[in-house]
Amino acid sequence: MPIYTKGGDKGETSLFDGTRVAKDSSRVAAYGAVDELNAVLGVARTRSRGRLTEVIDGIQRDLFKVGAELASPGKGSDVIPAVSQQRIEELEAYIDEFMNQLKPLRRFILPGGGEAAAFLHLARTVCRRAERQVVALAARDVVREELKKYMNRLSDLLYAMARMANWMDGVEEVEWLGKKEEKPR
Repeated sequence: MPIYTKGGDKGETSLFDGTRVAKDSSRVAAYGAVDELNAVLGVARTRSRGRLTEVIDGIQRDLFKVGAELASPGKGSDVIPAVSQQRIEELEAYIDEFMNQLKPLRRFILPGGGEAAAFLHLARTVCRRAERQVVALAARDVVREELKKYMNRLSDLLYAMARMANWMDGVEEVEWLGKKEEKPR
């Protein structure tokens, strides 16, 4: 069975309920950004280990739920397993778990470090964009509050995970020094 359907050749796609929408609709942009985030996390997973890999696995499963719900207007969590307030609280517990093992921040840090951390920082920025897309969709259509909360908390978790990855790999974080960094050329 071929994977191509030719159904999108004219710039439209089908949502889960069969409704045809433009591929540049805010709904497609939202679940497309969530899909992109999931792919970036797949790359991050190849460089992660231990607890980080375990947490990424769960997040990737969550993101399929989020994307499916976004692709199901009017039905959403009635048909698709949804991320819940309990899952949001689990993300908060992961954030606390990781941040409690790290040195407190005194300044902003530059994204990067080891490979796992760099990919997790990239995932964080893609997550922020996906969150903006979900918020934009929510301004036009019904989106559960839990989806917006989940995306917001997830970006915080990805930041904590990037820091944790650097710590696990023995890579020193580089602080942004602000005005102290500015030197005449």
